[in-house]
Amino acid sequence: MKALERKLLGDLRRIWAQAATIALVLACGVASFVAMRGAYASILRERDAFYAEQRFGDVFASVERAPSSLVPRLELVEGVARVHTRIVKDVLLPMEGAVMPSVGRIVSLPSHGEPPIAAPRLRAGRWIEPGRDDEVMLLESFAIAHELTPGTTLDAVIGGTKRQLRVVGVAMSPEYVFAVGPGGMMSDPKRFGVLWMDERAVAAAFRMDASFNDVTLALQPGANETAVVAGVREVLRPYGVFAAHGRARQVSNHVLDGELEQLSSYAVVAPAIFLGVAAFLINVVLVRTLSLQRAQIATLKALGYTDREIAAHYLELVLAMLLGGALLGVALGELLGRGMISLYRPFFRFPALAFRLDVQTAALASAISVAVGAAGAFLAIRSAVRIPPAEAMLPEAPARYRRPWLEALGLARLFGPPSRMVLRELVRRPLRAALSVVAIALATATVVSGRFGEDAVSLLFDTLFDRAQHDDLEVTFDRPLPASVRGEIAALPGVIVAEGRRVVPVRVRAGHLHRDVALVAHGSSAEAPSLRALPRWPMEPFEPPLAGVVVNDKLAEILAIAPGDAVELELLEGDRRVVRAVVAARIDEMFGLNVHASRETVRRLAGEEGNVSSVLLTVDPPEEDRLLQRLAELPHVVSIARRKDVVTQFHDQADHMAVTTTILTLMGATIAFGVVYNQARIALSTRSRDLASLRVLGFTRAEVSAMLLGELGVYVVLGVPLGWRAGQVLVGAIAATADPESYRMPVHVSLATYAFATLITVAAAAASALVVRRRVDQLDLVSVLKARE
Repeated sequence: MKALERKLLGDLRRIWAQAATIALVLACGVASFVAMRGAYASILRERDAFYAEQRFGDVFASVERAPSSLVPRLELVEGVARVHTRIVKDVLLPMEGAVMPSVGRIVSLPSHGEPPIAAPRLRAGRWIEPGRDDEVMLLESFAIAHELTPGTTLDAVIGGTKRQLRVVGVAMSPEYVFAVGPGGMMSDPKRFGVLWMDERAVAAAFRMDASFNDVTLALQPGANETAVVAGVREVLRPYGVFAAHGRARQVSNHVLDGELEQLSSYAVVAPAIFLGVAAFLINVVLVRTLSLQRAQIATLKALGYTDREIAAHYLELVLAMLLGGALLGVALGELLGRGMISLYRPFFRFPALAFRLDVQTAALASAISVAVGAAGAFLAIRSAVRIPPAEAMLPEAPARYRRPWLEALGLARLFGPPSRMVLRELVRRPLRAALSVVAIALATATVVSGRFGEDAVSLLFDTLFDRAQHDDLEVTFDRPLPASVRGEIAALPGVIVAEGRRVVPVRVRAGHLHRDVALVAHGSSAEAPSLRALPRWPMEPFEPPLAGVVVNDKLAEILAIAPGDAVELELLEGDRRVVRAVVAARIDEMFGLNVHASRETVRRLAGEEGNVSSVLLTVDPPEEDRLLQRLAELPHVVSIARRKDVVTQFHDQADHMAVTTTILTLMGATIAFGVVYNQARIALSTRSRDLASLRVLGFTRAEVSAMLLGELGVYVVLGVPLGWRAGQVLVGAIAATADPESYRMPVHVSLATYAFATLITVAAAAASALVVRRRVDQLDLVSVLKARE
């Protein structure tokens, strides 16, 4: 073993604790990159393969009812490669042992074989036999949730008639990777499922012979999707188009894309924080190490070692820390990545979603960490090896300090000697102090951002369910019904209050811009308080204008409209009339893109006499079960949503966030520990002679420790509030990655989160300070005072 190699091992033994903390911070950065980037790549790879194998469609459209003879016209739309029409209907599924009926979506399958587009993938059992009207294939997530296997049966209310269906197969579909029922926000396998049935059986059940109400299209390579959507919409227009859009707006794909976009953003932000702190720590440690080894560097030069060889030696020292951190980070990243994928599996259903450690990702993470660490070390090594041997043999010249401004103003008399020493250290090394404060702030910000998800869910939960919704049940119909249905339901045993609700699907246009949204009718303050208020944050009462409509801010931004502008509303149901309305106001709203108006305005615009789309109910708890059974038997009911079930779902999904919070908390604590520990060790090695002198002069161990650790305390005191603000910025960046057309996440951080982040940072700093305090107590005064400066 060569001399420099033995020296390298000796240096690593001397600074092993500092090297370990640096490696840990670096490992956090590499682990977060490997885990998030790996999870992103794994989901993306699985998605693309699944979509390709099952021939996922490019354009989707739904229509009220169109003749099958329309298919040749759809095929003639420029850019269309294949067309697949089908019948899609929602039904109720009264499940055995369940009080609440589930919602099933019946999707027709061709009688002659697999559909050319969006074919379900069989996972168990067999395909349905042509012509059999009692056989279904079930969506796998629903089948698992209800323990249904091939050979079992389930009931379905089809066309108002309860029928028994036999499960012959279990399947997955690219259209239902994220399966969410009508009007739902979350995936609930127990409450929503898909049933594939033979086309002739579905047509007969819903009286849609030679007709379809849903179409998917595959495009030719290079086709203009926008033009195709417009062409399809034009062909279907006479038959009542509900929606026509590209793959990006397909519900399941839209949610998945949003999640992937967030994951991709996190994979950049989190590693950048850790790698930046690691580079700072490497620079600080190396500068002090090189300062203490000036004489050794001079001796090496005198023995004939070149600057390049000496620089390479110290780079090897840095690389030993970096490679250790990178290897640990890759191993931790794989572990975390597997954990992340296991959290995604219940919500995003793929045939074989698994975390795959990508060699390219691991190599990229290692290369970035080495590059960042080497950049932190470069200047320190460069300046150290350039010193001539004769100069390096001399003790380092004392720094030329100016009189601190506090002492110049005479304010130093207000402080005792220990406090003055702390202030002098801070003022004399402002850059190092500033970077230390920033590092502590980043540690605090990491913990704040880790708990943001829980804060956001709590806020959404509180706003949506505690403040805005006061109903127990919402009964939704398959079509608008006369207002008298409210009275019929109100008369059922167990109903306390029944309120009709009208929501009209409309396409709102302003010039060439348009969006498909919901026109929601509201009662005035003169009427009885509504069971469903507008979810806003902060919560404020909403009074619909006497005339005109109100649009939420996001919709106004998309359509570039303001109060006083006129918009065109094309109703997507009924007689599909096109009307004009004036925008009376804009409001801030947390969910979706909506247009709001008074009940009277909606009646006038829709040309109807108070129809309702659903009925909201408050119920007598002891009568709830019997009431649910009665409601499920009513005609035209397609779904029954119970508020407490949705609340439970919210809580279940929030539990998954605890894992993410714990991981980010540990990472934030690692940064705080690493920063404080390394700064304390540097301060101890730099000022050990001063501290030993103070001990000889009669200062106690506690007073000497206070002088050393007081400086670190100032870093924490200044860094934590800065971390709160940095956390807000980070949280704002995270919130911005959410799909703004689905929901707007308020940038809200609770006091509990600030307190938690502060506690974690202070605890980590205190733990590292205690470790260094033991070294202060163990100072060998004689050897320290004899040591050459």
